[in-house]
Amino acid sequence: METFKISELAKEFDITTRSIRFYEDVGLLQPQRKGNTRVYQRRDKVRLRLILRGKRLGFSLAEIRELFDLYDTQQSQHQLSKMLSIIDDKEALLRRQMEDINIVMHELQTARKRCQRALNTQSPLG
Repeated sequence: METFKISELAKEFDITTRSIRFYEDVGLLQPQRKGNTRVYQRRDKVRLRLILRGKRLGFSLAEIRELFDLYDTQQSQHQLSKMLSIIDDKEALLRRQMEDINIVMHELQTARKRCQRALNTQSPLG
């Protein structure tokens, strides 16, 4: 079975070992121990990737933990409904952000065109 050292994961994901230890402290990762050495399994690596992706998308660590818990255990209808609500909220937020990004991109393209026109109409100096 493939295992990883904390330094290998830190390098691969371009984060600090301190960040990885923090995720362990809050219960999102559960590496095995061999003495004082942490031994991470493939499952831990996948979870770390999901943690980092979730953070980039605006999920809190508590929400990420809920997603992991949902995956790890059978959940009640109430818990599944709650998770769907979290997913819906995040999806709506991301859609609004995407709309805002598209508007700003259009404004930047318009500004670029104006600048290029202005440069093209100016006579060369000297």
